[in-house]
Amino acid sequence: MMWRCNSKALGRLWLSPFDVLCFFNFWLAPVMLHPQCLDFKPPFRPLRELEFCVMYKEFGCCDYTRDQELMAKYYRILDNFDYYGYAHCTGFVQELLCQECSPYAAHLFDAEDPSTPVRTIPGLCPDYCFQFWGKCSSIIPLLSDHSHIIKIKGDQSRLCQSLTLDDMDYCYPHLLSNQKLTKNLGRVESDADGCLQLCLEEVANGLQNPLAMVHANDGTHRFFVAEQVGLVWTYLPDRSKLQRPFLNITKAVLTSSWEGDERGFLGITFHPKYKYNGKLYVYYSVEVGFDERIRISEFRVSANDMNMVDHTSERVILEIDEPASNHNGGQLLFADDGYLYIFTGDGGMAGDPFGKYGNAQNKSALLGKVLRIDVDDNEKGPLYRIPPDNPFLNEQGARPEIYAYGVRNMWRCSVDRGDPRTKEGKGRIFCGDVGQNKFEEIDIIEKGHNYGWRAKEGFSCYDKKLCANSSLGDILPIYAYPHKMGKSVTGGYVYRGCEYPNLNGMYIFGDFMSGRLMSLQEDRNTGQWKYSEICMGIGLTCAFPGVINNYHQYIISFAEDEAGELYFMSTGIPSAMSPSGVVYKVVDPSRRAPPRQCHYDPVPVRVKSNLIRFVPQETLIGVELASKQHPELQPTESYDWLQELFHHLGEVGQDLSTPLPTTTTTKPPRQPRRKGRRRKGKSRTEIAPEIQNGRVRLAGDDQGDGDRGRVEIYINGEWGTVCDDLWTTNNAAVVCRQLGFRNALKATKNSEFGEGRDLQILLDDVQCNGTESSLLDCKHAGVGTHNCAHYEDAGVICGKSDIVGGV
Repeated sequence: MMWRCNSKALGRLWLSPFDVLCFFNFWLAPVMLHPQCLDFKPPFRPLRELEFCVMYKEFGCCDYTRDQELMAKYYRILDNFDYYGYAHCTGFVQELLCQECSPYAAHLFDAEDPSTPVRTIPGLCPDYCFQFWGKCSSIIPLLSDHSHIIKIKGDQSRLCQSLTLDDMDYCYPHLLSNQKLTKNLGRVESDADGCLQLCLEEVANGLQNPLAMVHANDGTHRFFVAEQVGLVWTYLPDRSKLQRPFLNITKAVLTSSWEGDERGFLGITFHPKYKYNGKLYVYYSVEVGFDERIRISEFRVSANDMNMVDHTSERVILEIDEPASNHNGGQLLFADDGYLYIFTGDGGMAGDPFGKYGNAQNKSALLGKVLRIDVDDNEKGPLYRIPPDNPFLNEQGARPEIYAYGVRNMWRCSVDRGDPRTKEGKGRIFCGDVGQNKFEEIDIIEKGHNYGWRAKEGFSCYDKKLCANSSLGDILPIYAYPHKMGKSVTGGYVYRGCEYPNLNGMYIFGDFMSGRLMSLQEDRNTGQWKYSEICMGIGLTCAFPGVINNYHQYIISFAEDEAGELYFMSTGIPSAMSPSGVVYKVVDPSRRAPPRQCHYDPVPVRVKSNLIRFVPQETLIGVELASKQHPELQPTESYDWLQELFHHLGEVGQDLSTPLPTTTTTKPPRQPRRKGRRRKGKSRTEIAPEIQNGRVRLAGDDQGDGDRGRVEIYINGEWGTVCDDLWTTNNAAVVCRQLGFRNALKATKNSEFGEGRDLQILLDDVQCNGTESSLLDCKHAGVGTHNCAHYEDAGVICGKSDIVGGV
């Protein structure tokens, strides 16, 4: 059995023999505490002020309902008190019960590891425990039903040894006076460089350049993810994916496998009244004869399946010739006025060389523009109408569809939902406009305005002759950044979701090339926008179940779900054909909304397709979380062995409560990354290698040849076995190749290499075609879902003479 070092013990006044072995074998820094509740989530600010645990009324882990439950428990305990108990113990009872409401409840109750038992009494400081025992030891059975605690309640030394954390920084009540912990409690943490530390949750994976994620605003809380090749997939609220695509126009879409090719399926949006009219709109590249065009089409959902588009319903709303293969634009959205906005690129090449002033400044061209059209009631008559207040409707020579102009290649725009309470900011349209060779910019789009290209790039002049023409009346961006920070902006969203109140009003965006996540926050007094970079949380910042701190480099797009929560999509290989795209949800680990505040009940979805269960592939890096395979260490009951050990070491009297030195790394310079290289987030600590999901090993080979054995696979922190129901040589080939062999000689069944009874069965009904990189990429019943037993554990025999490398 494998044991782990208990890193908390390094700051204690007592250590177990095992802890001392760890101490002298590894020089570890003490664990940094981070706020976490007993439900393994960040703390929150209660909606209603607490009446009992008032010390945590501003911020903690209890809402009003839980506060009232703890008060009721308090009075039940008081029913057992005599006069002495009332006089001396009521304060202790309230304090101990209310530590469940502490922002650090998970630490105080040893609940950071979901698989280990939670303490029944919070971890105490030694002096507090001795005082508590001296006055109120008789009430211990009323606070805890733990058999071991009840057994030793009469022995002060043993009881306090069991109850105390003996960590002068983190035990109760000393952590209340620890300014390092309480100074910025509840705020978004930033590192020494001012980089805001956020975390992520993986939502979908295995996608081919996912460049849009939208919702239908129909109450189902489905989200739809579009791939550049022309496929749109349906995801249900439980994150399962429908096997049949929602939309498939791959035969019509013009794209390629070249890295960086900008053509393809570029945008999708649902009509505001989709729930009633079933209409949606798409933006994609097409080839017509020898010409390349961008096409905006209208589709309707199938009358027979709410999760599939009627592909025969396509009506082409608008087509625009593209003189080059880049700068295709691609954003579609409906703003608060109900009109459809279309964001086109300037036509491509460099410097908008088309005509005297370029397409972007030419109002007779639709390229380099923000267009606005009315697509309501278009069943009869024209496919679209011009809104009567479009700014250039009556200007001679100008296209009436134009709403704003002077844009280069706006990539990803969004509409601000407005502050959830005041609605401030509602309806603003934010866009990221990709620069030429010096600057990237963020703009707020307004009617009739000129955004400067090609006269200006960011705040700087690009075409000096045009720039000198003051009649242009350019609107400057709210923010621009140089190419040393990134070379291709990806516009984002103003966060207006419910789950993370600290992010409200923060515009979060990114850069495709550098992989930076960035934010802007408006100063309401000055109207200026303050910039902060976003990096992934270091240390224990993201140490919550299901939360990660890394992402793939190439940030393609951002999204909102129906509830207003924020997501982004990125990939490891910027090719339309590479299935390395992942959807991430943004998580603020410093504060969440109170329980039940963000609850919603999705409208049921009638599903006619098979479901593909979501299997996370990404993992938290830089932190070794506790595993249920590791037994919880019990505190020692005697100091004798420790004194003897220190006597032999000549270190009697050493102060073990002194924190050990921490190891830090300097911030590395930002280096350009090779295309296709996996981004490991923006953590500023050195990362140790760890086992990846899908890793396999062989067991049960008595001969020790290494080329055969029972297949065991590592998924989500544990090793398990595979059932042989559908076990074939194609499956075996995937395993053997992963282990460094060129071929598989046999797929063995019926536990030929023994039964892995000490492990869980993690995979069943595995069906591979033989070319997958791991068994997780094959079809299977879902991780942990099976209808078999260990006598069906699968194995392999690989071609040993053909080894090409190890793992």
